[in-house]
Amino acid sequence: MKLIFAGTPEFASVALARLLAAGFQVPLVLTQPDRPAGRGMKLQASPVKQLALQHHIAVAQPRSLRLDGKYPEDAAAARTAIDAAQADAMVVAAYGLILPQWVLDTPRLGCLNIHASLLPRWRGAAPIHRAIEAGDMDTGVTIMQMDAGLDTGDMLLTERLPIRDGDTTGSLHDRLAVLGGRLIVEALEIAACGGLTAQKQPSEGVTYAHKIDKAEAAIDWTAPAEVLARRVRAFNPFPGAATALAGAAIKVWAAHAEGAAGGAPGEVLAVGADGIRVATGAGVLVLTELQRAGGKRLPAADFLRGFPLNPGQLLAPSPQAEA
Repeated sequence: MKLIFAGTPEFASVALARLLAAGFQVPLVLTQPDRPAGRGMKLQASPVKQLALQHHIAVAQPRSLRLDGKYPEDAAAARTAIDAAQADAMVVAAYGLILPQWVLDTPRLGCLNIHASLLPRWRGAAPIHRAIEAGDMDTGVTIMQMDAGLDTGDMLLTERLPIRDGDTTGSLHDRLAVLGGRLIVEALEIAACGGLTAQKQPSEGVTYAHKIDKAEAAIDWTAPAEVLARRVRAFNPFPGAATALAGAAIKVWAAHAEGAAGGAPGEVLAVGADGIRVATGAGVLVLTELQRAGGKRLPAADFLRGFPLNPGQLLAPSPQAEA
């Protein structure tokens, strides 16, 4: 079977590697244009592009696929490349561009999407973050037949994955990426035999995983400790939960909730090698891994050596809020 692959981040590159290892022909890869990254802000190729080049696969990086959009010349060039590939199917994983109807209609088997949730729960851009933030007990991967809607297409294959107590978005992402790679290979092998059955998504249980906004990183100390602990895990590694003291920004990378205690929200209650205990709207949040601006992630004991905190001090959501 001949495939076009469309994807951009690490999640997608895991799937592309699995497809190549399984022996699928991939004559063309679509990925986002190179972006500035790192301290030098040099243009950097996406993980999918880097893998494609290693395997000598042709790469197209259109800014848009809309023939009547802002970049019609990009879309037209992409259409020429897609038509020339004569693919049986397009596999899409975290690509980042909307696929117009002409793209959906071009491959013989259409476009198959690897989505990191059990649809219809967590349609949208950030399903892994939102599942952890909401306190879901499990998630999974859905292989979906793409249509013109936002993750509304028929389900072709699903598999459930438990969310562990200590899972961050980073750790859950890695396990879901491996699962997604395995499931897309299974789905395509079944499709090759004509045995793939499409199932409509249920109309009940639809939720949307809206894109993560950096403004969400600010820790609202009036929220319950359990909610904040989930947000710390959900926002690790991006954008990182953030607070501030004396105008200095602090990232919180690991924390857990404890029982109720007195104190105003944001008040440091106790400081020790095992963590920094901070009052919240309900319960105590114990901060166990922190980072100063420009510094390294450190366990609480090491962090306190360079940034001492004392009971009674008040943490603010951000330097701006504190000022």
